[in-house]
Order: sequence, then structure tokens, then C-alpha cells
Amino acid sequence: MKRPTIKDIAAAAGVSKGAVSLALNGRSGVSETTRARVLEVASTLGYRPSVTARALSSASADAVGLVLVRPPRALGDEAFFFQLIAGMQSEMSSALLLQVVGSRAEEIELYRRWWAEHRVDGVFLVDLLVSDPRVELMSSLGLPAVVVGGAGHHGSLASVWADDYAAMTSVVEYLKSLGHRRIARVTGLSSLLHTVRRDAAFGSSVVDGVIVAGDYTAESGAAATRELLGSDAVPTAIVYDNDVMAVAGAEVAASLGVSVPSELSIVAWDDSVLCQHGRLTALSRDTFAFGARAARALLAVLEGAAPVDVEDVLPELVVRGSTGPVA
Repeated sequence: MKRPTIKDIAAAAGVSKGAVSLALNGRSGVSETTRARVLEVASTLGYRPSVTARALSSASADAVGLVLVRPPRALGDEAFFFQLIAGMQSEMSSALLLQVVGSRAEEIELYRRWWAEHRVDGVFLVDLLVSDPRVELMSSLGLPAVVVGGAGHHGSLASVWADDYAAMTSVVEYLKSLGHRRIARVTGLSSLLHTVRRDAAFGSSVVDGVIVAGDYTAESGAAATRELLGSDAVPTAIVYDNDVMAVAGAEVAASLGVSVPSELSIVAWDDSVLCQHGRLTALSRDTFAFGARAARALLAVLEGAAPVDVEDVLPELVVRGSTGPVA
């Protein structure tokens, strides 16, 4: 998809490039009728003014973009993204343009605006969906991108990912080795590809396993734990999709008089300071290094290399005081 130019607007509006420039910049020298027509054509073509002189000459924007779909207040609880972003930034001399939005539609519109305004040279795509419109959008725009997580669902884009299926299987096998059979799982957002892969691995490894949906917040982790511990078939182990939900689950168990780990074992996905101080068993990986690998993949694409598909090392289970054998 070619970015619309002043020349394109001039041709469509039937005026000179000079008249288009005057109209777009709000300067005198054109009639209000001509100005209105130019602005209407520019809007129809999706034209947006470049934000820098360098962009006008098609030079590098010297920035890459990352968009997170999150409630702004919730982002502060996710240590994973802080480590990921730090790793990305460690490999780049250009700026990292971070934007938090409330919906996928807003995210997609933001990419279109960044592309039209020459704001970024490339982007990182995170939280991949099973069928993700952003993958096709990047290809149609010609905007360089790296999918962070998403093996087999990233189209022709570069990708850096870890095997969520194998990681979940390793967690379940560890719990089984301790004698656990009634195992439950509290998930992240159901629309995300890694949630689906973890669900599939859990379902294949646990007979009659229980899956309760969460959304990565402490509130959802606490609610899911109350539901599970109040059920007819109380689980002896719960696996949470992030550290925040796991910590909240441990607090609920304590409030209900359920002893961890003698009565309930708890495992968190993605180790963090919360897990370390709370002595929670957790899947651990070097998220900083993961972000650095993603940055190197994007830099390679920006330098003209063919997109690559890089598998990260498998997360390692760090056993602490929240898991133990079935009593």
C-alpha cells in the first residue's frame, strides 16, 4: 500500500501541488472552496502530514513502536512488560515509542496513523491473537514488524517466541510427580494465542482438569481462586497465567484457612520479584534477553534482512515454597 502524497492529492482534487501545500498548512493564497476540497480529498486518501522534515524526505523516523492494549492503571502490575521493554531498548539506539490503548481497534488505527505520518520505522506486535488482523495489516502497509510470541501465526513477519505448549506440559508433569491429580488452571485473556496453546497443553495433560478464565488482574485471580476452593471438587494444585493472579490466589487461600503447600500447591507463570518474595514456584525465563532478541530481529529486518522465526529457550520451573506433595 503506497502512502498518499501531496502529488496524489493534487491529481485527485484537480489543483496544483502548491495549492495543496497552502491548503494543508492553513496558509492564504487559495480560496476556501479549494481548501475545503483539498482537505476532503486528503481525508479520503488517508493522508496525514509528516511530523518531521526527515519524514518528508522519506528518511528514517529513528523510532520503533510498541502498542499495549491495557487499562492504563493495570500496566503497572505487569513486571513482564517492564523487563521486555528494557531488553528491547538495550539493543536499540532509536527511540521506543510506547502507547497504551483501550482496544484492538484503537491499536490498529494507531498503526495506520504512525505509518501515514512516518512516525516509526517498524513495530513490535505483542499479545498475538489466534487470528490476528495486525499481521495482515503490517504486510499490506509494508511496515516492518516483529511478532513477539506467535509461532505459526505470524504470516510473513519475523517472530520471536517461546513454546507455551511444552512449558505448560512441564508444569503439569511436575505437579503429577508430586501426586497431584485434581489440578486447575486460571487463565489470561482467552483471545490470546498463548492462552489457547496453554489451554490445549493443559487439557491434553490433565484428566478432568478445571480451567477458569482470568484477565491477569489480582481481582480475577482472587475471584477464580474463591470459585475453585468453594467447589465440590477442590483442586490440590492451581496454575496461574501470571504472577499477579498467583499472589492474589495465595492470599485468598490463606484467608480461607487453606494451607499452602500442604493443602494447595500454587504455580505462577513468569517469575518475578512478587514470586521471589512470596516464595511462589514459578516458570522463569530471562524476559530481558527475550526482549533483546526481539529487538535484534526487528533491527535485522530494518536493515534489509529476510524475516526470521526465532524460538526462545524454554522457560525453567523454579521450585519454591508454594508447591509440595499431596498430603
